[in-house]
Amino acid sequence: MLIAFNLRPVFSSLSVVLPDIVAGTDMSAAAASALTTLPVICLGAFAMVAPWLGRRVGIERTLLACMVFITVGTALRGTAQVPVLFLASAVAGVGIAVVNVLLSALVKRDFDRRPAFMMGLYTMAVCGGAASGAGVTVPLQHALGTDWAGALAMWAVPAALALLLWAPFALRARPQPGDADYRVRGMWTDPLAWQVTFFMGLQSALAYSVMGWLAPILRERGLAAATAGFVVSVSVLVQVPVSLFTPALAQRQRNQVALAVGLAALTVAALLGAMFAPLPTVWLWAVLLGVAQGGTFALALTLIVMRSPDARVAAQLSGMAQGVGYLVAAAGPMLVGLLRAWTGSFRASALLFVAVGIVLAMAGAGAGRARVVGAAAVPR
Repeated sequence: MLIAFNLRPVFSSLSVVLPDIVAGTDMSAAAASALTTLPVICLGAFAMVAPWLGRRVGIERTLLACMVFITVGTALRGTAQVPVLFLASAVAGVGIAVVNVLLSALVKRDFDRRPAFMMGLYTMAVCGGAASGAGVTVPLQHALGTDWAGALAMWAVPAALALLLWAPFALRARPQPGDADYRVRGMWTDPLAWQVTFFMGLQSALAYSVMGWLAPILRERGLAAATAGFVVSVSVLVQVPVSLFTPALAQRQRNQVALAVGLAALTVAALLGAMFAPLPTVWLWAVLLGVAQGGTFALALTLIVMRSPDARVAAQLSGMAQGVGYLVAAAGPMLVGLLRAWTGSFRASALLFVAVGIVLAMAGAGAGRARVVGAAAVPR
């Protein structure tokens, strides 16, 4: 849970100070869009190597190395140099990519009797970290009297704490016997695996669009920087209890089709409300958005576990779903930024959100069916 807490502040803390970064560095809109998208691209590009690293090095030691990447990458953002800011975001993104995949496999391996409860705790910690990044960054910046670079770098502190607490356990661990002697066959040709992948990717596209751009959208509508950050933080805080209970709710149902489609529809409706409804109602839409996105994120991770017959297949499905999925997700914040640059406002992004929501519901209708993927782990 401590490791999971550090998987989202890199994204959410950036969004609330992004206008200050643009103003202070004369960064173009395209460059700002690339900065919000780069870590998400890393999530996709490096997620696929996570199962191999887990087999060769062991899950525990791989997680330790990833926490070093996250800590160093987050700390480097304090240099206030634009090239270093891009490099630091990529370094942190690499670590987060691998952790995303291996924590799901760890739950399937060590907590197979209570997967819904553990996935709930895991997603709750992730959402708690995202909420903290959105809501605490600007107030701490003002309290400490630092600039935007210092505000971003301070998130290296909880990452370093998790690193130090995990190290004694990880250094004692060894790869499981036989982990390197198998491969998973049939994953990339399985239709259900692709449906799980697109559900993960498209819900992530909307989630990272919110983390990267909702605060600037609200600031453009007239909210102060701190208030916009609090709105995003409230939305993500609502995700904490929702993400805790969604896996258990999903496990009790005969299938998860209705849950997946309903959450997709609620996500789009809440986004449109935050963008266009009267400004005093933005808090209501933030709460509804938190319910929807906390549910879709928790359900996406839970489906990886539920649709896998064992931990080895779960690691491979997690790598595929998050590898391909986050590459799909990277298009979300990038397109929002480009549409803002092309049209001069965020209003055109509404059509993008509706289109993504429709395809997300279709993927959820397939991934929510009560069955497991046809892939299997076989000896080499």
